[in-house]
Amino acid sequence: MLEWRDVPAPKLDTDHAALVRPIAVARCDIDLFLAQGFIPAKSAFALGHECVAEIVALGDKTTGFEIGQRVIVAFQLSCGTCAACRAGHTAICDAYPTLSDYGMQPLSGVEYGGMLSDLVRVPFANAMLANVPAALEPVALASVSDNVLDGFRAVAPHLDQHPGSDVLVVSHGLPSLPLYAVDAAIALGSRVDFASDDDERLAAAASLGARPLRTDFTRRERRYPLVVDAGLTAAGLDFAIRSTEPEAICQSISFYPGVPPPLPLRTMYTMGIQFFIGRTHAAALLPRVISMIAARTLHPEKVTTRVVDSSEAASAWLEPATKLVVRMDR
Repeated sequence: MLEWRDVPAPKLDTDHAALVRPIAVARCDIDLFLAQGFIPAKSAFALGHECVAEIVALGDKTTGFEIGQRVIVAFQLSCGTCAACRAGHTAICDAYPTLSDYGMQPLSGVEYGGMLSDLVRVPFANAMLANVPAALEPVALASVSDNVLDGFRAVAPHLDQHPGSDVLVVSHGLPSLPLYAVDAAIALGSRVDFASDDDERLAAAASLGARPLRTDFTRRERRYPLVVDAGLTAAGLDFAIRSTEPEAICQSISFYPGVPPPLPLRTMYTMGIQFFIGRTHAAALLPRVISMIAARTLHPEKVTTRVVDSSEAASAWLEPATKLVVRMDR
């Protein structure tokens, strides 16, 4: 059950912190699993980790920000100064336990608050906040905190090394992540095929510029130099790996709740498949992604399918929309 609850307001307790008021909150692909109890929770917890927010208060050691300014909040807590953060691995900051994210208490065991709130504490503002250009609409940017970044990092590091490579995105259960990967790959100059058994996702991918391929994941069309695995099924994962060229790259952006499917390691060994998996490093990626959105080369607003006011959030959060955004009351 989802409901609004009153809790103590967070406080500005260090010189490095900020308090922000979320104004547009997006539902991440993992949020449905959290809200529906697929990831068990021992008690009630705050939801939401993707948002655009307005700064309400700033500590004395924060720089480059002003009260009232709109910002994107990295969904992972990170200090910005430890060895991991300096290496760009902000998802595994040395200052916090693994999976220290907003809105994901069942995973980390620590309650950091959620973006479906009136006020949120950001412990390291300089590291975790990114300025929003004034011309950009907050609702359009609501998912940049996580899912947009996740789709971008699925292809960008590999296309930086191999520009212009053809890309296959295999969508088998995740609603928005594979579409953000399509948008990023096209923005970076690649031709993109989109394989799925879902007609709505196929149509959305076509509208972004990809070639839709309807499949039941039993037979591949061809092999590709870069394949993105974005889903939840063993059949989809196997299809993605079988569709990868020898000595080429399969990048998974799937979290596979429950028992993960087996990997065909013998085939991967024989064919020299390079398999990458792992979380996005949100704070490290935000500047590049925001600059591409500002330049109108990335288009996250095209993936959004439903926008509701916060009065509808408790019921709408469980709807099967591809990308839901909540416009928060002021």
